[in-house]
Amino acid sequence: MKTTDLNTFLEELTHPLKQEIMEVRQIILNTNRHLTEHIKWNAPSYCINGEDRITFNLHGTKQFRLIFHCGVKIKARKIKDKISSDKEQLLEWVADDRAVVQFSDMIEVMQKKRSVALLINEWIRLTT
Repeated sequence: MKTTDLNTFLEELTHPLKQEIMEVRQIILNTNRHLTEHIKWNAPSYCINGEDRITFNLHGTKQFRLIFHCGVKIKARKIKDKISSDKEQLLEWVADDRAVVQFSDMIEVMQKKRSVALLINEWIRLTT
């Protein structure tokens, strides 16, 4: 997807937590300069070397989630027991190679900011 398409998608996004979504987007983009951004599952998604690793889930109106995954090209791998930076236990594991972090308001976004940045970098390192 072209950057203009992504920007249009974000400008037209109607979600009660749009401000929070935009803040988490900036956290992701500021955390790892090698990540590229496109739309997947009708939401922003972030790739390393062309492979999806972190994708927003914008379903629902009271919260949104970041899905940490290994992309479609990678065979399932056990990441769950290798994450050491999740000291606050933000990750909710839905499989050995997929986890979710949920956000419900700006206070929560700001409280999780540093931990999410650590998780992003560790996730990228473990899945690349």
